[in-house]
Amino acid sequence: MDDDKPNARWEQRTEIPLFMASLAFIAAYATLVLAVHMPSGWRALCWFAMLGLWALFVVDYVVRWRLGGQRFLRFAASHFLHTVVVVLPLLRPLRIVPLYDAIQRRQGAPLLSLYARVITYASLSTLLLGFAGALAVYQQERGAPGATMHTFGDAVWWAASTLTTVGYGDITPVTPTGRVIATGMMACGLGLLGAVTGSFSSWLMQTFSRQGDERRPPRP
Repeated sequence: MDDDKPNARWEQRTEIPLFMASLAFIAAYATLVLAVHMPSGWRALCWFAMLGLWALFVVDYVVRWRLGGQRFLRFAASHFLHTVVVVLPLLRPLRIVPLYDAIQRRQGAPLLSLYARVITYASLSTLLLGFAGALAVYQQERGAPGATMHTFGDAVWWAASTLTTVGYGDITPVTPTGRVIATGMMACGLGLLGAVTGSFSSWLMQTFSRQGDERRPPRP
């Protein structure tokens, strides 16, 4: 059974603690970005916390690689999301699917249908990605010459319009790094929005089809 494999046991034991660590990482990063006048001692504490949590993610990545028994390049290619969240730890909370799988193995039967799981995953991923993206772009745009993003509220509004592919254009990144982050968020927004709309449409079609079958008179 897959649950008996060392890498499966490692993931089941560590997924929930690592997800909580990723939320702590975002909290420390948000404190650094938003608490501008925070004392230097607290800022240093936030940096050390982020560094320690990132080292924890690296250790988890190395353990998964060693347990997998693959060459590093092959492991990095076949575990693309693992690699991305090590390079960009702000994206670590996006690994909600393995988290749900770990919880499900402990509880037994799935609590949600397939469509509900996809919609929930995509919605939570959108919220986490939007918050992390707003923080990252706001850090780059704040105080930049010609910037239209002056407050964190502006950054949240920009992230919402970007992820939903609306793109009003009233607030736009002007720094190179901010535009790179924006490009990634637009790509992720298209994928997540497509997952939500596709799953919701499939669920509606399945529901209406089932109702039609129930109302159809039986054949003589």
